[in-house]
Amino acid sequence: MKLPDLTELALRNLRESVLRNSLTTVGIAVGVASLVAMLSLGIGLQQLASRRLVKSGLFDTVLVTSRRDLRNFGREEQRAGPAPGESRILDEPARREIEHLPNVLEAYPDIRFITELRYEEKPHLTMVGALPSSARSTDAFDGMQGSFFSSETAAEVVLQKSFAEELLGKTPQPGTDETKVAELAAPLLGKELTMRYAQRAVAQLQRPGGANAHAGDSAGKAQGSTSETAYSVISREQKLRIVGIADLDPESMRGPTRARVFLPLRLAESLHVMQPTDLREISRAAGAEPVYSSISVRVGNPTQVQLVENAVQKMGFNTFSILDATRSLRQFFAVLDLFLGIFGSLALAVASIGIVNTLVMAILERRREIGIMKAIGASDGDVRTLFFAEAGAMGALGGILGVALGWTIGQAINFGTNIYLKRQALPPEHFWSVPWWLVAGAIVFAFIVSLVSGLYPAGRAARLDPVQALRYE
Repeated sequence: MKLPDLTELALRNLRESVLRNSLTTVGIAVGVASLVAMLSLGIGLQQLASRRLVKSGLFDTVLVTSRRDLRNFGREEQRAGPAPGESRILDEPARREIEHLPNVLEAYPDIRFITELRYEEKPHLTMVGALPSSARSTDAFDGMQGSFFSSETAAEVVLQKSFAEELLGKTPQPGTDETKVAELAAPLLGKELTMRYAQRAVAQLQRPGGANAHAGDSAGKAQGSTSETAYSVISREQKLRIVGIADLDPESMRGPTRARVFLPLRLAESLHVMQPTDLREISRAAGAEPVYSSISVRVGNPTQVQLVENAVQKMGFNTFSILDATRSLRQFFAVLDLFLGIFGSLALAVASIGIVNTLVMAILERRREIGIMKAIGASDGDVRTLFFAEAGAMGALGGILGVALGWTIGQAINFGTNIYLKRQALPPEHFWSVPWWLVAGAIVFAFIVSLVSGLYPAGRAARLDPVQALRYE
């Protein structure tokens, strides 16, 4: 039997029992819609989590620390690498080397210190941190009141919400609504803070020659004095203007040592604020290089984070990224997608029973027709193919309608959820995602399930005896 004839005959048979075939197709559509809706929810939630991590600036960031840091003792990387005393110092040359690694966009030092800030002649002790200009694009500043730093060296600060409340003397009481950022911004933006800090000053000390200096020896005269690096601490003040107040915390990777006041990175570097790591600086012929407690490394693509981590670890440093903490989260989403797919497929399995019932009824109604087809030369394979075509047509049409229905359900739920979020004063989110591969996969899956469901009816129709079929009324 030729393909055009087979197609025409299958469509004619489907049109003869429009109601029954339509109900079977709708059953397939409902099954596919439940499958698409379930999987779309899982994919949407996973993409939402990924967007949050990427937007936070943490998903593509690697935190580098020295193995000499006592806080890192007992970590797996340290046991696998060199001993702490033999590992490299995380200083400025190391930072520049890391910055020139492949796939690295920037590597900036972790500058933070506890100091006193005076507002309206009242002292406030807090942690101050430095941020690069690239931090502007993170979601921590999406709902910020005011603006980000005007330049990398501007004498400006961005306050975290909790510190702004402290400056204004507003302490949220348990069980009450938190103070809104807009209420804090009005009296603070444009005001001036005075930061008092200890500046590190480097000095070269010349000392008389030691045991290697011998009288009458020109070489000894040349070595008659040695140079050592010393530090002095000078008390300084810096006027800072408040330009913004952030609601979220841009330093969620820092654990308990989070800053509440933020300076431009270049300004913080130019202040040469004394930090605990300065005590571990080493002397060099041309002076002392700054030593950092940690360095943040921004990677061009989140997929390249592991490559950068491996390269930095080979240099003798410890690394940490949000990917290390999200491995269990990715496993959770994989299991969630599996179970959602299984539950969504149950409705499609029920719909496949409807296909079997529809085609078996068609065999009983068309026994005489099948007998005539066999009598005029149709083979068992032609009859089997005809019923397969009818089952496949219902499956393909049901798959297309099911994808459209599942997408509509997702959009409706997403719309209703965003209305609820808006009433709760929360930003809208997109919880539903129907990628192209899910659309194609759902239609193909429905088509395959329909063909499998048509195996028994098609085989039963092909086995009919044409003589008995012609006698049937």
